[in-house]
Amino acid sequence: MPSQSCTCAGATGNVPLSPGIFTLAILLSALSAAGQQSPSYHSSTAEIIERGGQALAVCNGLFVSGRTLDQIYAGELRAERFAPLPPSRMVIDQQRRAVAVGGGGARTPVPVMRAAYREGVGCVVMAPHQTFDDIDSLPELRLLAQSGDPSAIPWPDGDLVPKTALRAGVRRPALDQAGRWTFERVSHGGHAKQVTLSLLIMQRGQILYERYAPGINMRTRTRTYSTAKSIGSTLVGIAVGQGLLQLDAPLPFDWPPDELNEMHSRVKSRDPKVRVDGWPPANYERAADPRRRITLRHVLNMSSGLYPVDNEYNDVYGSGLSYFAGWSSAHGARDRGLVREPGTVWDYENNDALLLAFALRSALKEPRAYLEFPRRALLDRVGMRNTVAGADRFGDFVMSSQVYTNARDLARLGQLYLQRGVWGGQRVLPESWVDFVRSPAPATARFGNFYGGQWWLVPDERSDLPQDAYTTAGSQGQYLIVVPSYDLVVVRRGLDGPGPAFPVWDLLGEVLKAFPVAKGGSKPVAQTAAAPR
Repeated sequence: MPSQSCTCAGATGNVPLSPGIFTLAILLSALSAAGQQSPSYHSSTAEIIERGGQALAVCNGLFVSGRTLDQIYAGELRAERFAPLPPSRMVIDQQRRAVAVGGGGARTPVPVMRAAYREGVGCVVMAPHQTFDDIDSLPELRLLAQSGDPSAIPWPDGDLVPKTALRAGVRRPALDQAGRWTFERVSHGGHAKQVTLSLLIMQRGQILYERYAPGINMRTRTRTYSTAKSIGSTLVGIAVGQGLLQLDAPLPFDWPPDELNEMHSRVKSRDPKVRVDGWPPANYERAADPRRRITLRHVLNMSSGLYPVDNEYNDVYGSGLSYFAGWSSAHGARDRGLVREPGTVWDYENNDALLLAFALRSALKEPRAYLEFPRRALLDRVGMRNTVAGADRFGDFVMSSQVYTNARDLARLGQLYLQRGVWGGQRVLPESWVDFVRSPAPATARFGNFYGGQWWLVPDERSDLPQDAYTTAGSQGQYLIVVPSYDLVVVRRGLDGPGPAFPVWDLLGEVLKAFPVAKGGSKPVAQTAAAPR
């Protein structure tokens, strides 16, 4: 497709409310008509998702991260699980800040997938039927940037970091060794090298160590992956503090017996490995829907009890549709039946985090208020100027994975938690929310109390580490570690390839060698009832 001239959209704030979801059944019929014999739902949808994933990664890499195409191929795309198409199979529209992937190949008629940059929300993946002519229909957020030059504003509100001597007892050689340990990771068992982009170590609000890989600097935004879940949890906590949401009330939206569910069952049944639930039953009554027993707490604890779709078929039956195929994240997250009693079984699901985002939208009611909430409630208040929360084409935040930020902004978030929700003398986050997110989810008690409220906890088995430490965790090595007993924040950003996960708790052990031994804290007792205030 040839490059098109720029059409600049105004700040309308109009965000479509209806799902408007494209149907994969129609798409598969089109594929068959184009000459494919009995197309596989799995293979065709997987290819759509791979192309959409590449379009989104390249678009965000160019227009959010400010990286070159060569850097993106050597970094972001190298670390993906799929083999990217070559640049010759892409169209990059610099004027519209949009990317198209696919086309020009005879192997399959799977459609071109596109992603376009939108002010305030980063790049948005488009549905297969959409073209660059549809860009202006995508959500955007136009808010004035925070005032002042961050390079002239003292840390942590700005980026002016004073040169100060290390406190007594802090060992510079040990900090440097922790940096070498982090940056000089080697391949293991033939797996791809673990590539560190940045490491930041901060104690008592003072940056003690900061290092970046070539091509990365303190302002470079990269994708957080599931570290976004902890940012989303923070936003939910703020909403709870404002009385917009209640921790132990049912989620504030309906669970309609979606009219697409029957179609999904027919399409999925083409793959014999996929179970068809037959939901909804003929006698369905909305008020009696068992999913109404699911509370905010259950979802935050990854214990919703909903049918698990992200374990085996993440891309083609789970959240991959929302991430990379133009599907509605809010619809996809709700399109699951209850298979376990809420709160009884821990199951890590991206869609559970998407339920939190939709709960926040339901509570705020107005689409523009929802799009503005991350900046007004959190990011602008703590100086996180370089953080962009991504949204799908329906204006729902993909708060399970699609947030772009840098090491310093994550360090600010960690400092907010160390300060128990207070910033600049103002309450931002309820103090008891800080305790809630680091309290073990009851369903993890038998397995080491390793998870809290969208944050990961030190497993009980790691008795060598402070038990009050907790961390975010995102694919390709995205970590923000908070250690209250040491007044410590550690941020590691990566572009790790497929293979063993970066050993985050070993990293903490290396960093702690630089500090005098502190009296280790402990985890809070698992919470099961009263909502934070």
